[in-house]
Order: sequence, then C-alpha cells, then structure tokens
Amino acid sequence: MEFGETMPKQSKRLSALKAKVDRNHRYSVSEAFVSVKEMASAKFDESIDVAVRLGVNPRHADQMVRGACSLPHGTGKGVKVLVFAEGDAASIAQDAGADFVGSDDMIAKIKSENWLDFDKAVATRKMMPKLAKNLGRILGPRGLMPNPKIGTVVEADKMADTVKALKRGKIDFRVEKAGIIHVSIGRNSMDATSLEENFLELLKELIRLKPASAKGAYVKSITVSSTMGPGIKLDVTEATRLAEGV
Repeated sequence: MEFGETMPKQSKRLSALKAKVDRNHRYSVSEAFVSVKEMASAKFDESIDVAVRLGVNPRHADQMVRGACSLPHGTGKGVKVLVFAEGDAASIAQDAGADFVGSDDMIAKIKSENWLDFDKAVATRKMMPKLAKNLGRILGPRGLMPNPKIGTVVEADKMADTVKALKRGKIDFRVEKAGIIHVSIGRNSMDATSLEENFLELLKELIRLKPASAKGAYVKSITVSSTMGPGIKLDVTEATRLAEGV
C-alpha cells in the first residue's frame, strides 16, 4: 500500500454481521449452520462454503488430498454435465441425463469458440489422449479436465451412475498449497439440517483420505460462511466425532 492510501472500508452490513459472531467461540455443527443461514442477508441465493485446514504439506506427493464426494442433498444448484464419449458410452450418457455429449465435435467447439458452458466434464478412457492433447491447457487450469482420481474418467458400464451422481450434486476437491480445502456444499435456500448433513459427508470423506504420512493433528480448523457473510469457526473435535459416526 502506497503512503497516503487508506484501507478499504467494510460495509456497514458486513460489520454488523461480524459483530454477531463470537470469534473466540467454536460453534457446534448444528449451531454453525443455523448461524450461517442467519448471516446470509444478500438479495441472491448465497453459496454456503466450507474451508477445512488440514495438517498436510501438499508439496509432498504423498500428502496431496484430492477426491470427490456425493452430497446427500445436492448442491442446491443445477449442474451442467458434458460427456466426451462415442458409441454405446455416448448413448448411455444421454439416457442418464448428460446435458452435452460428443467427441471430436465438442473438442472442436471448445477450441474454436472457447465454449465452456458446463460445470463438470466426464470422458471415456479412449477419449483422454485427445482431450489431453487438445484441451489440457484450456480445461486443466479451470478444474474442468476429466480425471480418474475424482471418478470422471470411466467406461460405459460406469457412465450412467457417474452422470447421475454429478447431476445430483457430486463435488470434487483438492487441497491448496496452504493445506486448505475450499468447497461449496449448498445454497442458503437449503435448510440447515440438509447443509449440516452435506458437510458431515464431506468431512467423513476427508478423514477417510487422510495420508498415512500426515503427522500430528489432521483436521486443524473448519470455517463455514455464506458468499457475503463472515466466517464461523467450528468445534473441530465435535465435528470430527459426528463425521466419523455418519
């Protein structure tokens, strides 16, 4: 910041919301999701987000936490699914509800038109070499590249289940350099119990993926927030206990 510049002022709305949050208190899971909905005061349907700080070092390959999770109540948002497939796999994808299905034609559309009107992409193994060659630099940085590690590279016999799961609200996640998982688990229009159950399903999966080489505390902190609201810190011990019992 240059000399003479001032820090941007917080809006009165955000300041008022932050004043309602006890920063020294660690909220129970049920308290947190009731509170986060109360804090979501924007005029649009805010996303409900979770940040989980893990005791891992992502620079070490054996401590990279990455995966996918099917939320029991979905994300509260329509998901557009693109499938790269041919033959039987393409027909199965269409019948399962995929929004877009194609092969070379879809690759050409994305390359020539920079078309990215989809949220998730699935591909057969046969299509992956073409995708890697033609779309790797386009889809990769945007997190849209199909990947076997998150279950989006499949054969025909798994295609229907994969597409249906994505349409229902299957999310994928990857730990960031700072050791934090950021993910949206729903919308403010969903009830607090549904958000709580979605969160516990995510946390259960994160615990299952704990690297064997991770030492010390694994789940270090958990914060939930709405798009425009303040963060609410959870009681990690209680949240972990509940997730392990799911």
